[in-house]
Amino acid sequence: QVLLVESGGGLVQAGGSLRLSCAASGLTFGRYAMAWFRQAPGKEREFVAAINNWSASSTSYADSVKGRFTISRDNAKNTVYLQMNSLKPEDTAVYSCAADLTFMRSQGYAYWGQGTQVAVSS
Repeated sequence: QVLLVESGGGLVQAGGSLRLSCAASGLTFGRYAMAWFRQAPGKEREFVAAINNWSASSTSYADSVKGRFTISRDNAKNTVYLQMNSLKPEDTAVYSCAADLTFMRSQGYAYWGQGTQVAVSS
């Protein structure tokens, strides 16, 4: 059984930083591309960032977070991270990680976590 568990969310002031973690189990982690998505209240879920498998030689970011967020992975720990800097109130959302054998920006990922809440106050 594949399990993705996010952590690291919380309440932070605008301009602050958070680091989200997503621990994976039940899969050969290095084979999978990993991604972060977010869903704000009343809005559709949207792509945030993705990283390809094994060597993590490719990453992709939504324009809204480019230059502020960094996705990374530690294959030895079966964990993917999202470092979020210069946070804005509009970054407030539930952040979920996802895993798939295909590196993509769309929501067609096979496995999803439950999400962690991020709230940014102005």
